[in-house]
Amino acid sequence: MSKAAEKIEIRNIVSPNHVVRVDKAKYSAMRDALLQVLPAASPGLTVAEAKAALLPILSEELFPGGEKAGWWLKAAQLDLEAQGVIQREATKPLRLYKAQ
Repeated sequence: MSKAAEKIEIRNIVSPNHVVRVDKAKYSAMRDALLQVLPAASPGLTVAEAKAALLPILSEELFPGGEKAGWWLKAAQLDLEAQGVIQREATKPLRLYKAQ
C-alpha cells in the first residue's frame, strides 16, 4: 500500500462505538497542528480561533489554500476528545484545550 493511501481509524466522542477510516497523512498533520496551537489549560481556544491559528502551519501540499481544513479539524477534535488528549470547556462557543 502506498504511503498516500494509508488509512487510520478514528473515533468520535459523540458516537464512541462508531469508527471511521481516514487518510493517515492528513489526519496526522491536522492532529499535530491542533495540538501545537491549543493551550494547556482552560479556557482554551474556540474552534474558530484554533482554525485561524493552525491554518498557517498546515502543509500546503495536503491542504492547498486551507481546503477541507474545517472538516479535518472537526474530525481530529472529536477523535482527540475520545482519546482524552484534549478537553472541551462547556461554553458557547465551545472552547478546547489540552487535557492535563
